[in-house]
This record gives sequence, structure tokens and C-alpha cells, in this order.
Amino acid sequence: MSKAQNDVVITGIGIVTCQGVGKDPHIALLTANGAPTTIVETEKFKPYPIHPLPEVDWSQQIAKRGDQRQMENWQRIGVFTAGLALDDAGFKDDADACGTMDMIVAAGGGERDINVDTLIVDEGLKRNDREVLLNEKLTTELRPTLFLAQLSNLLAGNISIVHKVTGSSRTFMGEEAAGISAVETAFYRIKSGESSHALVGGAFSAARLDMVLLFEAITSHSRGEWQPLWSREQGGIISGSVGAFLVLESRAHAESRGAHIYASISSIEGDRGNRSAGNLEQRLERLLKPAEGLASESTAIFSGSTGMPELASREKAVLERQFPGAAIRGFGGMTGHGLEAQFTLGLALAALAIENNAKVPPFDAAHEKLMSTGTRAAIVTTVGHQRGEGVAVLSAEV
Repeated sequence: MSKAQNDVVITGIGIVTCQGVGKDPHIALLTANGAPTTIVETEKFKPYPIHPLPEVDWSQQIAKRGDQRQMENWQRIGVFTAGLALDDAGFKDDADACGTMDMIVAAGGGERDINVDTLIVDEGLKRNDREVLLNEKLTTELRPTLFLAQLSNLLAGNISIVHKVTGSSRTFMGEEAAGISAVETAFYRIKSGESSHALVGGAFSAARLDMVLLFEAITSHSRGEWQPLWSREQGGIISGSVGAFLVLESRAHAESRGAHIYASISSIEGDRGNRSAGNLEQRLERLLKPAEGLASESTAIFSGSTGMPELASREKAVLERQFPGAAIRGFGGMTGHGLEAQFTLGLALAALAIENNAKVPPFDAAHEKLMSTGTRAAIVTTVGHQRGEGVAVLSAEV
């Protein structure tokens, strides 16, 4: 592949999942001999399993206790992981580079006051004037400071405060599609020459009753024991506490400072639309076109599938038809589904697999084939649980 000065390359990876903190445990996951270890919490939110947050020493990336205290976990995860990515890229102590760095974040709506939610539901069982009840509770029970501290764009704000990343800032909301749009925007800003380096990513905390309720409200949350991703029959989603941030640079910017390059990104695109009558399949086929021509035996497909049975089977059928020799890996089966962070997580894992020439082991042995050679290229997909699809194509530096 010819190299151009405005190629988009990955030079920093920050990652936290149930598998561990930082790159090493995830490299171990991608290079394991035999079945990787599954880490699941089944008791805390029984009957709903989740993939829990590992033990994290927040002070390694968020030095001030006051900063730690004013964030809820989803923000801590994001700020911490962004710090890992900046460290990895060699930008953490470069004030000039951080001062001109673009930041693009995918974030949810913050954490809810579970006690107030519970109070409203309990009172609603006793009264029929529920509109009046709701107004009463909203004016008397809510703490405005809680919600001010949970605004979506405060993840980016806290990264700016803690890590001094003070270039342009954008925050996308909108579940999985937010993560796709965040990386796609960074990619095209660098590709067009508008930006030279960017921090992009997202974070999600699974240990939240409000998120469990939201997934269960559309009967999409798995129940009972953990099942491999492609083998799930009911619900499908097992969420995971995830942080995934990347430092993206133009090739010219990275080479000028002698940065280590994990992989180059040749294309990223997101889309959305009606999924009935074959529309999802047609859209995925179009999004996957830039990956045509990749050598199947050395290409790993990192599917960000939710595990919801119908969507999972439809996506997998397209991938197997388009790339019959490639190894498909449903990574959410090992990390949990990270919602806004899912797409960036897939990119991080793909870049680590390429960097380490990994023969990525099957995450669901009954439905995933072995790799015969190491990973030299990767396709990353995300199909949102309700809407939104995205595909990225990564290649090794040769």
C-alpha cells in the first residue's frame, strides 16, 4: 500500500475493559493459546450479567482527589483511558501538542439519580394523576448539581482540565452511532488536512441500574449465565464497563516526531437507516466495499455485534459471504458491549492485533474459525442495538 503524508495512523492506545487496564492484558487476550478467560459479574444485578470494571488506580491518570470525586464512574473511566492514550503516544507532557490537539468524544447522557427514579415509580403505583406526580417530584426531588455534573460534554471538559487537551472539542451523543461518528469525524479532519492530531474515544459504565433497565425495556438484555456472543438466544446484550481512546495523527505529523505507528486506517464510514427488507444487508455490503481485496487468511474481522440474535446472525451472514476466508471475532463476548465506546474499542483491539501479528483465538469456538496466520489487516464493524452501522479498515505498516 502506498504511503501518503495525510494517511491517518494510530499512534496511541488507551484501553480499559474487564480484561484489565492498559494494552498488556488485551495483547494477552489477542495472542492467547486456546480459549481466553471470560470475566463476568452474575450476582450484582441478577438475573442480568455484566462484564465488570477491573481494579483501577485512578490516581495514575487523575492525580487530584477532588477531580476524581466530582466525576461519576463513566467519566473517570473516560478521563483515565484518555490519559493512557496520551501517555502511549508520547503526548502526555507535551503542552504545545496537547494545546493544539483536537478532541472528539462519544458520550451518553450521564448517570441518573436512581433513588428519585425509584421514588417516582413507587409513588406511581399508588396514584392515577401521574403527570401531576411527575411534576411534583421533578420540582422537589431533583438535585440540579447532580445533573450539571453529568452533562455529556463534561467528559471532554474533564479531559481538558486533567490532561490539558485544549484544541477544538466535539461531543457526540447517540449510542453506538456516536462512537462511529466521533472516529469518522477525526479521520476525515486529518485526511483533509484540517487537523494533524486528535484524541478520540468514549467510555461506558455497565454497573448502572438505569442502563440495565433501558436495555431490559426493549427485551435486549441477556439473563442468567453468560453465553458466547454468537450463541445467545434471548436478549443478547451483556454490557461491559469500557474505556477506549485513540490518538490519531497524519502520517506526516507522526513521522516528524518519530512516533510509533500501530496501524494505518484506510477507511471509516458510518450510516443509518431502515433495517427491514434487506436494507441492513445492503448497507453493510456498501460499507464493507473498501475492504475488498484484503488477503483473507491474514485479515481479522472485529465485529462489535451486540449479541442480539437477529442482528448478530444478519451481520455475521454478510461478513461470511463477503469475506469467506477471514476470521470473525465478536469481541463484545470478551469485553461486554460498550455502547458509545464500542467502535473505538474495536479499533483499539484491531490495532493491537496488527501490531503484534496476532493469531487471535476464537472468542466463540462453536461459531468462529481459527486463524492460520497472524493479523496484517483488520475490519472493524459496529451495528447499533437500535440504529447506526459503521465499518473501519486497518492495515499494517509495511
